[in-house]
Amino acid sequence: MFDIAVIGAGVIGSAITRELSRYDLNIILLEKNNDIATGATKANSAIVHAGYDASHTSKKGRLNALGNRMYSRVCQELSVPFMRVGSLVCAFTQEEIHTLQHLLENGKKLGIPDLQIISAHEIRKKEPNLSEEIKAALLAPSAGITEPWELAVAYTENALENGAELKLNFEVKEITKEGDSFVICSEAEKIQAKIVINCAGVHSDKVYQMITPEPGFVIHPRRGQYFLLDKTAKGLVNSVIFPCPTKLGKGTLVTPTVDGNILIGPDAEDLAEKEREAVETTAKRLQLVRSMASKLIADIPYHQTITTFTGLRAEPSTGDFIIEESKVKGFVNVAGIKSPGLSSAPAIAFEVVDIVKKIKGQLKTKSDFNPVRKPRVKMEKLTDEQKSAMIKKEPRYANIICRCEMISEGEIIDAIHRKAGGRTLNGIKRRVRPGAGRCQGGFCSPRVMEILARELAIDIEEVRKEGVKSVVLTGKTKA
Repeated sequence: MFDIAVIGAGVIGSAITRELSRYDLNIILLEKNNDIATGATKANSAIVHAGYDASHTSKKGRLNALGNRMYSRVCQELSVPFMRVGSLVCAFTQEEIHTLQHLLENGKKLGIPDLQIISAHEIRKKEPNLSEEIKAALLAPSAGITEPWELAVAYTENALENGAELKLNFEVKEITKEGDSFVICSEAEKIQAKIVINCAGVHSDKVYQMITPEPGFVIHPRRGQYFLLDKTAKGLVNSVIFPCPTKLGKGTLVTPTVDGNILIGPDAEDLAEKEREAVETTAKRLQLVRSMASKLIADIPYHQTITTFTGLRAEPSTGDFIIEESKVKGFVNVAGIKSPGLSSAPAIAFEVVDIVKKIKGQLKTKSDFNPVRKPRVKMEKLTDEQKSAMIKKEPRYANIICRCEMISEGEIIDAIHRKAGGRTLNGIKRRVRPGAGRCQGGFCSPRVMEILARELAIDIEEVRKEGVKSVVLTGKTKA
């Protein structure tokens, strides 16, 4: 019997699990896929929004503003990259300048620091590659960029280090309430918990329907497609560049990433009910992304594209985050967490802890809780003296596996053997970036597979790209 079962190991579920692991609770994090952060968390804009966009009367507005302020501390504790590069919302018309003024006033009500509307001349000084047709922009210095997938992994690692458990490949098929607890069933096994926290993303309404026929909200899948440019495009922009927002979202942005790439997207395409897993890219929608981004920057070097990808957002029928104990006592919904969900994640975790306290009463804090995650080794970032010391301790740090990103065998081994370690090609890519560079794994993937097979003591044919059915090797071509 667990005190709490959290369903969904994206950045929200993992943040909540880590925050609850501060207390004397028996917690399990359930994930239907083969790894952490394989849903919306792995495919989004990676922006920590300043928080001026969502209404000051909404949960989104309040939690975005609070979450942004928490990011520096959280990322420092968890050794996750985070950079406050600032953002610009660009206006091309007088009507859009009025929109900037509305955003400015809303941001002030939320306490967003240092917001100001700047002139075309000031824009050009900051971002010389932007369109000369931009007349003004809202500058938000507190906006930042991070790595959402590494944040989710770090949250989970730290939670496990503090006593929580993780169960992968546990797709919830049925939930029943028996007395004062819940029985959560996959196809193969059952978990029993006193409290359930539903963080199932685009499937959160379906999960809630397992316990009540009238969930009271519906999640609509909204797809967004992106271009990722090579690091040779670094400097195209230095801050996050937005158009004025519309009813479909914040619009197609152009932003640097913490690793030195340039990201362009997304569009916003509402999908049918049956398309909740539709993550393919399409030529038509990618062309639309190019068209929209060209208004911000005329000459984007798309010939430097190294990959395109798609993310799904959980669009709630309520128009706001759903964070509450449901009408089923002990069942907590954390649903409809679309943008600014990543930005709000630390604050959402605190909000859910407060809900749990109301359900269970005062929680006892662990005396030995450790909020700090051990930093991962990043050989490329070390000085020559530091590299020599690491190699002397472990020679495999000298063996470079991924030349695009300069990732060593030692770093890959670390990523496999840490808490909640990587077990797949994409899992290792999310943790230490082999395959994230220009060749997208074309050269390093076979070597990463060999390391995975050796370290996990499995046959190389058992190594998967992502899910349990994503087979890479089916047999030898020459016997």
